[in-house]
Amino acid sequence: MTQADGDAAAVARTYREFGRQEARGRSAAYQELAEAVAGDTALVSFIASLPPEKRQPNLLFAAARYLLGAPPAIGPLRELARRSEAELTQLILSRRTQTNEPARCAVLLPALARLPQPLALIEAGASAGLNLLLDRYSYDYAGHRLAGRDPDAPTLRCEPRGPVPLPERLPEISWRAGLDLNPLDVTRDDDVRWLSCLVWPGEGDRAERLAAAIATARRDPPAVHRGDLLTDLPALAARAPADATLVIYHTSVLWYVAADKREQFARTVRDLDATWLSSEPPGVVPGTARPARDGHTCVVARDGRSLALTESHGTWLEWLT
Repeated sequence: MTQADGDAAAVARTYREFGRQEARGRSAAYQELAEAVAGDTALVSFIASLPPEKRQPNLLFAAARYLLGAPPAIGPLRELARRSEAELTQLILSRRTQTNEPARCAVLLPALARLPQPLALIEAGASAGLNLLLDRYSYDYAGHRLAGRDPDAPTLRCEPRGPVPLPERLPEISWRAGLDLNPLDVTRDDDVRWLSCLVWPGEGDRAERLAAAIATARRDPPAVHRGDLLTDLPALAARAPADATLVIYHTSVLWYVAADKREQFARTVRDLDATWLSSEPPGVVPGTARPARDGHTCVVARDGRSLALTESHGTWLEWLT
């Protein structure tokens, strides 16, 4: 088997796994599309021509949606790759999968509320910084409600499973900053358009929640700095106020980083005087490996120790400790 044959086989396998494990039960349209792409020789060849880190289904589908103006189906996607290969390639190379799901705040909130206040927050891989606005949103944990500091911000709903230590009040946040290789700006219409293209068709009210969170952020945009989480985190952490509990956190970000670089990131965070919170697929954060229930389960961890299981977009939370 040649290298090209091996790359093509790997692409087809990735798209089938995406359809069966990630899109299944969440987006019927993308489940069907992923299966169709896996069986399309021309599309598989196109995807295999991209750098390995640019072959993800959600990146291709978002780029196609951006150019087509609607969620892609197999026919329009095939035609787009044939007629506009250069334009599609350039968009994929210039963009990243930066899904900025604000509902993930609901799975971090119980852990954040238990820390000494006030808090100084740094989000690694912050995208547009929507998950930096934890105290502006309102929350509804199956009837346990918390009012956010922005009455016009969306209410984030999360189903607690079992005895989750739900907070009685929102944490006090005195300082916040994000770090991202390619920050998105909520005041730029093109960046907002890209964020909307990352939402999968058929995912309930995600699009409306995203729009409401963007409107919230536009009223007082969070600071998201351009930088690499592997090298630029210590300098940003040094800017945090000394009288606050520094919290470094990330959600579904580290799994895009190569395994050896994850270890480097873990060492970097542990060398800082900070609390480390994460929500990532099982095994991505060293020491958090647990049997995955499906392709949607993440592990919430504090300083590398598992605290809870959650759905990757924050729809439910099950406490472990």
